[in-house]
Amino acid sequence: MTWNMTWADFYLTCFAVGFLLSAISFIAGGLRWHLHLPHFPHAGGQVGAGHAPVAHGSAGNGTAAHAGHDAPMSPFNFVTLTAFLAWFGGTGFLITRFSSIWFALGLLIALAAGLFGATVVFLFLTRVLISREENMDSADYEMVGVLGRISMPIRENGTGEIIYSQVGTRRTCGARSENGAAIEKGAEIVVTRYDRGIAYVRLWEELSNNNEEQASKN
Repeated sequence: MTWNMTWADFYLTCFAVGFLLSAISFIAGGLRWHLHLPHFPHAGGQVGAGHAPVAHGSAGNGTAAHAGHDAPMSPFNFVTLTAFLAWFGGTGFLITRFSSIWFALGLLIALAAGLFGATVVFLFLTRVLISREENMDSADYEMVGVLGRISMPIRENGTGEIIYSQVGTRRTCGARSENGAAIEKGAEIVVTRYDRGIAYVRLWEELSNNNEEQASKN
């Protein structure tokens, strides 16, 4: 027993394959995006002796020192291909079954519909699901080297609070002095170490003077 595939069968097959693969890719992708979390720095990072700290942000502005270098998504990918198949197959099947349009014209219309569907899906992916806000660079959340100000005084061997900016957002964090000295409110500081939610800081002026002295000796 033989089965001769017609244009309607061809279109229906394309639609079924494209729709099924699109559903699988969106479900898998949705789970990945739903579970996606930014990677925060490992505890215990420390500014090495003799090296100037890298400023990631300061309390006086709302900009981050580095921006993510995300490669743009190619329009030719698995998701857009499956979307093309689904729209192409669905449109072609409807034209073949419910109209008397010449098959070549119907094929062109189906191809145009497939390209339109793939474009819509591609724009949805790049403008909504994979926006710059969703692409979180771990370096944007690195605490070591962050510039900030003391918002709650740090007593000798005690804990206070700092205010700083990261990724355009003003944040606060518990802080302790790296050498155990007291630091008054409003002083500019640099985070030299971050451990278990506590930032260990030093005065920015102190670090700057040390770096200048070492540079003059060299």
